[in-house]
Amino acid sequence: MIEIPVLNTKGEKVGSEKLDPALLGGRVRHDLLKQAIVTYRANQRQGTFKTKSRAEVHGASRKLYRQKGTGNARAGNLRTPVRVGGGHAFAKKPRDFSKTLPRNMRRLARNSAILAKAQSGEAVIVQGLKFDAPKTKQLAQVLHAAKGDRGTLLAVTTADRNLMLSGRNIPKFGMKAVWEINAYDVLRARRLMFTPEAFEALRKDPAEAGRAAAAQA
Repeated sequence: MIEIPVLNTKGEKVGSEKLDPALLGGRVRHDLLKQAIVTYRANQRQGTFKTKSRAEVHGASRKLYRQKGTGNARAGNLRTPVRVGGGHAFAKKPRDFSKTLPRNMRRLARNSAILAKAQSGEAVIVQGLKFDAPKTKQLAQVLHAAKGDRGTLLAVTTADRNLMLSGRNIPKFGMKAVWEINAYDVLRARRLMFTPEAFEALRKDPAEAGRAAAAQA
């Protein structure tokens, strides 16, 4: 069993929770993590770049002047890639970089990432993250006390508008529902934080919590 510390808003340890590694796959699968990250980053690429080839550049296709006898270097038409304004020799075309990964592999990769954070001591539970109004300074103080000011992903279960507005201007801070986080989100953040409700959803089944939240919405 892995012990996950429970902190208050002052960064003080007030308890701990047990996490069974078997719930997260039992071990960290590094090869699957790499595959999941490559897939995620590939799917972020738009692939909308475009440059013109020599066939697409405006200009005549005739030879500029005869091959020999002029004293000039040999030259073809205006659209040749070696001339200013000519087309690209290997023009870039729009392409699709997207990759697919089965749902079970995505979930297992997410669980491996969470397990890696838990084993390295970078996963904590924070109590009392409730604000009456957006308070960026107060949230920043909580993150600093919990050693999460160098990059934090906060897993929640409810869309708290005040909490979201409090953290949107904090560098390297992200907040997502526990059923929406992926392996890249977890590994990109230095520290992984849970609300008590999000940790309970993780121990049960994040997918079930997501379906319940969607049904209530």
